[in-house]
Amino acid sequence: MSDGARAEFLAGERPDDVALFLADSFVSEDSVADYGESVPDGTLLIVSGETGRSVFQKATGMEAMNFAKQAMGTEGEIADDLSAGECPDGSHDVKFVFAFAEEQNEDVGGLYAEGDVIHAYAYCECGTAFSDKWVAGER
Repeated sequence: MSDGARAEFLAGERPDDVALFLADSFVSEDSVADYGESVPDGTLLIVSGETGRSVFQKATGMEAMNFAKQAMGTEGEIADDLSAGECPDGSHDVKFVFAFAEEQNEDVGGLYAEGDVIHAYAYCECGTAFSDKWVAGER
């Protein structure tokens, strides 16, 4: 994966793809790094939605959209580069992040009327799942 793929994803230009951050402490296989970008404390992958959901389930044991629904119940802050976050329950490290971009939708209003929206969901080492969203390119 190139820096360009991450930049395109964060700009909302890859709505059919998903982003996955997997912390080094969470993934024991070095092979994950072969498919993604090495970032501080882990690996970031930008892959097609179907592939990403499959990789997510294999790595975490969770179904991606069920995890996202669980995480939506708690707001937190996820780094704009998707490789870290601030757990709302304290200073803990993020184990993984799952993110996707949703295209602008003026009919929905709010944040969605302002531009493409990045939806990010994180899981912390303490077991807290939390979410964050922002207009693509504005962080």
